[in-house]
Amino acid sequence: MQSASRQLRGQERVITANRQTSWAFADAFVAEDDALRWARERARESGLSSVSPGTGAALRLLAATTDAKAVAEIGTGTGVSGIYLLQGMRPDGVLTTVDLEPERQQFAREAFRAAGFAANRARFIPGGALDVLPRLADGGYDLVFCDGDRTESLDYLAESLRLLRPGGLVCFEGVFADGRTVDSAAQPIEVLRLRELLRAVRESHELLSTLLPVGDGLLCAVRRS
Repeated sequence: MQSASRQLRGQERVITANRQTSWAFADAFVAEDDALRWARERARESGLSSVSPGTGAALRLLAATTDAKAVAEIGTGTGVSGIYLLQGMRPDGVLTTVDLEPERQQFAREAFRAAGFAANRARFIPGGALDVLPRLADGGYDLVFCDGDRTESLDYLAESLRLLRPGGLVCFEGVFADGRTVDSAAQPIEVLRLRELLRAVRESHELLSTLLPVGDGLLCAVRRS
């Protein structure tokens, strides 16, 4: 028994040693087209971070799995995540995307057009998420993707529970916070809010959740029927 235990610990060390390489391979697994590369370049020029290819591919898969017709996105950016979501949604689906900066949304419009999506596939709403979300329809969305102000994460969760139909998905990007979420050192308020979000989602009886190790961490949860 003791020998078997030592062997298991050895296996765990091997897995740990190769984990970062495996994650990098997963993030590079899906090739990106010209429209996505253009949107990423606009984000870099604007000083914004975009979802990783692995995160984008996960969002696309989740949108397709839920046969999503209506998706709400908090944080348009320059359109990288929006392209992935639209690729996974139904051909008649509409992405409602919210951002404080209208100029970023203009980049996203161009990126969506370059990716081949008709103008009526996306509804752009400029403004703060907590001002806009209360105006959206109860139970009217198949998926809500949150990539906004991390200090507002718990508020996004509450709004998402109202917006989602039973069986709908909510996803939060960046919950690892570059490793700070699990760092025992003193952390800024945004990291503390992410810890509270993780705890709230994990302990919720309304949600069935998982944490995907893609990009900077993608927290996903299904609203139970």
